[in-house]
Amino acid sequence: MGKNAGTKPEVTVVIPNYQGIKYIGACLDSLYGGSMVPEVIVVDNGSKDGSAELLAKLTSKRGNGKYPSCRLVRFQENRGFPAAVNTGIRLAKAGYVILLNNDTEVDRDFVKNLYRAIRRRKDAFSVSAKVLSLRQPEIIDDAGDLYCSLGWAFALGKGKKRTAYRKNAEIFASCACAAVYRKSVFETIGYFDENHFAYLEDIDVGYRARISGYRNYYTPDALAYHAGSAVSGSRYNDFKVRLSSRNSIYLVYKNMPFLQMLLNLPFLAAGTGIKALFFLKKGMGKAYVEGLLDGIRLSLSEEGRRQKVPYRQECFWNYVKIQLELWQNTMRRITG
Repeated sequence: MGKNAGTKPEVTVVIPNYQGIKYIGACLDSLYGGSMVPEVIVVDNGSKDGSAELLAKLTSKRGNGKYPSCRLVRFQENRGFPAAVNTGIRLAKAGYVILLNNDTEVDRDFVKNLYRAIRRRKDAFSVSAKVLSLRQPEIIDDAGDLYCSLGWAFALGKGKKRTAYRKNAEIFASCACAAVYRKSVFETIGYFDENHFAYLEDIDVGYRARISGYRNYYTPDALAYHAGSAVSGSRYNDFKVRLSSRNSIYLVYKNMPFLQMLLNLPFLAAGTGIKALFFLKKGMGKAYVEGLLDGIRLSLSEEGRRQKVPYRQECFWNYVKIQLELWQNTMRRITG
């Protein structure tokens, strides 16, 4: 199943890199040491920590590069996660594209098992891997993502033992930290929304796929190990809180028709209030509220309105299914 010279690759791996000097070398080592070696594209987001120079050395075509087949694209500035992965996806020669964070290492059969998982499901837009903590590999970091009517996205399995979530399952959206996507679907639903810059862009693209009738899945057979918060520095900080709250508003505006927004308004108001209190206690209430206001401004802007998913009558039952799932996921989140 490996890639042969002169043939079209079966799968492409796209790695966005920003300030990944501590991790990118090990990430590539694990990828190229796998049982199925894919086409690999690394997109550097204007790194200033030396990782771009390290990548240039590793991918050198002059005979001294460790991975000369790896393609490196370098931006002059940080254009955000969506811009980086969109560039890689468009350059990918394969029909299936794996997105992989730079602060991950993967199991030997990671690529092969993700590729097989999405090939088995003709209705799949994406398949999410089982992501374990790099520092505590006995702990799950992500087993697929859910989204609920409170306006919250959450990772299944986070903090639980690695022996949990051992079955294939349908999820709301894949975590773009380590997931495979069917490239052709992007031409139908659009690519990652670059207005997000970072956070919730994977929920957004998975949501859009669901509206169009595609599905997202999780497989425990593909294992990745994730350091987490390698760029932002911590689980909670003003940068992440502000961007996440902004994008949570924008996500609802983009994907829900007006009547669905009204239907969910009590839940969304409750979810926003609960998070406001949570971040207020952490001393980040100002960042959270500023993010909400930014999200409203973005949604009402010309660019925000242009990105709104138009309602299509033929997708009515997809909206119904999504709404029922939002309520079900709310109960799942509340009950733990």
